[in-house]
Amino acid sequence: MRAWAELLRVSALFSVPGDALAGAAAVGARPCRGTALAVGASLCLYEAGMALNDWADREEDAAERPHRPIPSGRIAPRHAVAAAGVLTAAGLTLAARAGRPALAVATALSATVWAYDLRLKHTPAGPAAMAAARALDLLLGATATLSAQGGADRSGRREGLAPAAPASARAGGLPATSSARRRPAAVRAGAGPTAPAPRPLRVLRGAGPAAGVLGVHTYAVTAVSRHEVHGGSTGAPLAALATATAVAGFAARHRDGPTGPEAGRAAGVLLAAAYARTAARPFLHAALNPSPQLTQRAVGGGIRAMIPLQAALAARSGATGTGLAVMALVPLARRLARKVSPT
Repeated sequence: MRAWAELLRVSALFSVPGDALAGAAAVGARPCRGTALAVGASLCLYEAGMALNDWADREEDAAERPHRPIPSGRIAPRHAVAAAGVLTAAGLTLAARAGRPALAVATALSATVWAYDLRLKHTPAGPAAMAAARALDLLLGATATLSAQGGADRSGRREGLAPAAPASARAGGLPATSSARRRPAAVRAGAGPTAPAPRPLRVLRGAGPAAGVLGVHTYAVTAVSRHEVHGGSTGAPLAALATATAVAGFAARHRDGPTGPEAGRAAGVLLAAAYARTAARPFLHAALNPSPQLTQRAVGGGIRAMIPLQAALAARSGATGTGLAVMALVPLARRLARKVSPT
């Protein structure tokens, strides 16, 4: 079990659920069954990538990191690649249960993961591929959530895309949402052929900025990780530090600007500050002393910083409760990281 925990880097798993939750918040939807399915699919595909990564790097690890599970002989290579295949299939199956649009996004995500591990990791396109995978993971959460809710979410109502209440309901002084209450439960949940698929442009318009910001952070962390074995790079940590500063500034601004709720804006600022503190300090230390140990710590800090970043992005979209729930994963991730390294 210890060997599999190391292979799958289970302490990094806590950085995954926030992708789907931030995606749901970005399109103005409450977490639902589709969000849960997206979280499950993301966890499976993330772990598939971890297993496949060590299988693809088994010869390199034998020379540079012989303590890893595969080169040390604790896990056979065929078992690692088989686990990657099974986990990928499980992730796609869960995504399919959230609807065809979610399956399409999950398929693109799994293809990106496999392409990164098998082909792109040691090329200049490696960081971009990893960034694309994280961005797609957030879009998966947005798409699965809207699919399950039939597209009737807060963002749609705000943009005038949701069905209007019947005239009789409006004339009677009832709120517009009362018509939704009288719809069959299956239609409200999006469980039936009548539930419309979310429009891709709507998903991109709502969740695209958050996905892009998460991808930018991931790009910076991946660029630093390329030096964690030998160290020696000051440019990558400095670039990551500048990126974290810019990302924190974006996440601290409420999407509705000064007109957003005061509590939501305050929570967003605090969560963005927590992200900046988690990411910036190890990046700065690695830039000042680019040793392998501090570079590896910078990568671990960048991975852990994804949790407060996801929380800040959710709060930025008005889902303060979701952001605080995501932030509750931080102590769990920190505790497990003491036992199993996230890198």
